[in-house]
Amino acid sequence: MKLEDEILVNKYGQGLIAIEQLTNKFSLLNWTQKKLFLNDILYLIMQSKPKEADIELAINESGLKPTYTPCVLLRKGIANHHLIKIIELPEAELNKAFVLLLSLFKVAYKRRFDIERDNPDKWWYWDLSDSKKVEMIINKS
Repeated sequence: MKLEDEILVNKYGQGLIAIEQLTNKFSLLNWTQKKLFLNDILYLIMQSKPKEADIELAINESGLKPTYTPCVLLRKGIANHHLIKIIELPEAELNKAFVLLLSLFKVAYKRRFDIERDNPDKWWYWDLSDSKKVEMIINKS
């Protein structure tokens, strides 16, 4: 995942940008790029340490119907092998999968953000509304 995209995802986790900014970007990707992006989102989700209790919150946050395939799969659990099944769905389901996984990320991320805020070793928990901090992140890489 490009650093700029990772910053955007973390900004979404902090509630600084709307999900549409990410879904619009995602919709422009080809199938292979979507799969890679979803895989990167899974990494960010696992880094945020989701809990089983986050499942229903994520489904509600996503605005998706609970009967949609990605939601049904998520209800099986947040173990990595369950989440991988979501990103392995057919192409027609990938946009829904993306929205759901972003919502799961946001729920878990918010909890971690409260604990890790401004950790000097983890830029993704810095206040990304501060353009100077974002510029510093970009210039460091």
